[in-house]
Amino acid sequence: MAQERVVYFNGEIIPESEARVSFRDRGFMFGDAVFDATRTFGGRIFKLKEHLDRFYNSLKYMRIDSGMTRDRMAELTREVVKANLPLLGENDDTWANQRVSRGTATTYDTFKPTVIIETLPIPFAARARYFRDGLSVITPATRRTPPECLSPRAKLHNYINLFLGEQEVKAQNPDAIPILLDINGNICEGAGANFLIVKNGVVITPKEQYILAGISRQTTMDLAEELGILVREEDIDLFDAYTADEAFITSTSYCICPVSSVNGITIGDGSVPGPVTYRLQTAYSELVGIDIVGQYLSRLS
Repeated sequence: MAQERVVYFNGEIIPESEARVSFRDRGFMFGDAVFDATRTFGGRIFKLKEHLDRFYNSLKYMRIDSGMTRDRMAELTREVVKANLPLLGENDDTWANQRVSRGTATTYDTFKPTVIIETLPIPFAARARYFRDGLSVITPATRRTPPECLSPRAKLHNYINLFLGEQEVKAQNPDAIPILLDINGNICEGAGANFLIVKNGVVITPKEQYILAGISRQTTMDLAEELGILVREEDIDLFDAYTADEAFITSTSYCICPVSSVNGITIGDGSVPGPVTYRLQTAYSELVGIDIVGQYLSRLS
């Protein structure tokens, strides 16, 4: 186990290679499962309570009972992270993920949940260039599932809608990331990424009803307020995005990463990060005690 990550799997902490999910598990068969993901900064877990609050709200939305209290889930998450930290490289950090599926049937309509807590190193090297050059965003034809069909506010294993958009974008530009529009043509979100713009010094983000409200998004909004930067939640259409002074995404792993273009149109004057984005990145770094941009840029060859 000293050379292999461990996971919590249905009641015990075991080597990752020994964790086995039945092919009859509802999470595997139908995507009938919930997850959440936080990360470490310098080995310290960030905002675990907020992530678990969202996780348990998602479980409630899906009517899945994990059979475990939040406090116990937090305790086990810390235990798994601590066990896996020695396997990280210098200046590395890790995701910490909780996953609960409805599980396998014990009777026709009764299920025993599958509960997993696992970690995965954040791929800093693969993403480092985005903090130097900015992200190229493309909005695919695939639209985000509307809340009338399935609430995007729950973090579910079923990411097919988002992944179809990703496949469409990667076929056009393998280096671009997808940000889906909603059914009304407004900017929505990507897989694990919230989209924000800056216009006339104001940070603007889509309304929560249509997106998964990221913990990193909320952290950024809180930091903006502390810096005296006005934040508004409102619809953002493509005209707004194309004519923005700055744009960036927030996510658990990226924290705050500048966007250089949307559908081939350069954002602002093309420099990244823009002044507001830079202020927010600096404040985020101070909050977590790690230079979030430097951690990525140090991986550039």
